[in-house]
Amino acid sequence: MIALNTECEGHYLGMIDLDIDMRQYDCPFIDTTDDVDIAFSAVQWQLDTDDEQLETRLVAKADSTDALEQGLHQLRDHPNMRECYILSKRDSVAQIGTKIDETNAMRTIQDNGGYITGPFRIEDGRERWHVGFDADDDEDRALAELERHNEYTVEDRDSFGPTELFDLLENSDSAIRLLEGCRSLTPTERETFATASREGYYETPRETTLEELADHFDVSKTAVSMNLRRSERKVLKAALTALENIDESTTQ
Repeated sequence: MIALNTECEGHYLGMIDLDIDMRQYDCPFIDTTDDVDIAFSAVQWQLDTDDEQLETRLVAKADSTDALEQGLHQLRDHPNMRECYILSKRDSVAQIGTKIDETNAMRTIQDNGGYITGPFRIEDGRERWHVGFDADDDEDRALAELERHNEYTVEDRDSFGPTELFDLLENSDSAIRLLEGCRSLTPTERETFATASREGYYETPRETTLEELADHFDVSKTAVSMNLRRSERKVLKAALTALENIDESTTQ
């Protein structure tokens, strides 16, 4: 029988999750967003290490239809782009499929035991990656190699043991529902809600008033109150739904 410890020879046996702000120097998407006001968000991706290529389906969104056409045209012409085709398009948004040559960063992550843990987004010449590792040594080695040919910043780092990871996966539906509730806020509701929280409206005692918030946004107290009530209702409804799902999973 082999006994497993949670830590062994500098290794972390669980999952290390990194949120990385990345600038690759051989990525067609980054080069395109450098020159055109267009952004790409990954929907699906598959890395073929044998053929050294990445196949993706992405949503491309630009500031205008002209910018979208310009961005897609430039993307197709990039020397590292093998295939680029449109799945659907409406106004300044398109869903596309692509195949690109494996980049240095992809190969580095793969060679050092890393894996993608979430969708990536590319905008303004930079890319947001979510990368996982099973061991500290793999993480350290990959980051050291990445630095040689890429520019990056680790924005956040979390580590999950087996119990925490199981709990996270078990309650992923609850997290999605809460996220959907937050996304349902309009820009005005989101800004009002965030400002009220930041300025201490929800502290005890309150550090700001409806009147002060109204002056901040140059609207009436009634307008501020309505925006807060709507945002509170949406977030609370989403949170209660998430809690119900958590309760159901723990009683099963």
